[in-house]
Amino acid sequence: MRPHPFDCKGTQSQLHGVLTGAGLGIFISVTLAQMSAKDNRRKLNTSLYMAPPITDADQLLTTEDDMKTKMELLIMKIQADFCHALEAEEYCGQKFKVDRWLRTEGGGGITCVLQDGEVFEKAGVNISVVTGHLPPSAVQQMRTRGKKLSEGERPFFAAGVSAVIHPRNPMVPTIHFNYRYFEVENNDGSKQWWFGGGTDLTPYYLDEEDAIHFHKALKNACDEHDILYYPKFKKWCDDYFRIEHRNECRGLGGIFFDDIDSPSQEDAYKFVSACAHAVIPSYLPLVRRHKNDEYGDRERQWQLLRRGRYVEFNLIYDRGTKFGLYTPGARYESILMSLPLTARWEYMHAPPENSKESKLIEVLRNPKDWVPFEPVRVS
Repeated sequence: MRPHPFDCKGTQSQLHGVLTGAGLGIFISVTLAQMSAKDNRRKLNTSLYMAPPITDADQLLTTEDDMKTKMELLIMKIQADFCHALEAEEYCGQKFKVDRWLRTEGGGGITCVLQDGEVFEKAGVNISVVTGHLPPSAVQQMRTRGKKLSEGERPFFAAGVSAVIHPRNPMVPTIHFNYRYFEVENNDGSKQWWFGGGTDLTPYYLDEEDAIHFHKALKNACDEHDILYYPKFKKWCDDYFRIEHRNECRGLGGIFFDDIDSPSQEDAYKFVSACAHAVIPSYLPLVRRHKNDEYGDRERQWQLLRRGRYVEFNLIYDRGTKFGLYTPGARYESILMSLPLTARWEYMHAPPENSKESKLIEVLRNPKDWVPFEPVRVS
């Protein structure tokens, strides 16, 4: 019996659809295979860094647009560039000791330390890429800062670079910087994210030209993104790095910020990247300018006393140090790398009036604006 023409046409259409679908499926399969093969031909250039990344390199290649990946690669590059720049200032080829470590709870870090150099008595540059669960106490502390987090233990990701450089010559200032990204997941799968960081200078003797150069470099990085950033974050830095029981700041300030989650994740990332890249041009010229300056025992003893103040702030007030020490699986050697190799505490010490040392104390007690800026009104 001859089939009805309509039925025949329907059968042909169905067959054409099957063939078309099959062809499309084959095309998609081939394309995906080609893309996969292309990905397999790519390789992360780990020679750019001080050690292989904490996250698997192949995984980083397949998640390039994820902020966790972008931040990990950024901090590793900042670490390597800064370490190499510092090594170049040494005279006898001293190099950083590189210690790549992993934590049972998830993630790990790369700690780079240079000790007993001719220029740098102790220099530490650390990155950490940590995953796990925040304890309820940490979650509650973040909730008090306005974070909309579910109660209880929360999955988190944290990545950051931190460095503290203690030079041998008292005429070379100490520098500290830290830039970080935090991400916490709620019960419903939503995520809270934010950036934080800053760079600050701690000299032992006041050099106004150094202070101006340093603050200009940071202001330029801020101004590229928002002209309100520098005055806001400069004041935040002066207020944060203050040793309350001494009634003085730790140093000449810089910039400091936390909980940055606007105007967008990408914009916030670009701002943090600009600040991190400003570290070398803000600091290395000061090292070159003063590393060969003459000094004696008086200057050395004053340097050790000021390092004592540095230790006091880090162990008593610094929020990052406290968070690190109380994080499950904390690696204390890396957290405490910021402490100097040598320091001094002298009972009831006070510098002579009108001395070079007293001029520094005056500025530490009364922070000043090193770079002029126009006040901007926000409507």
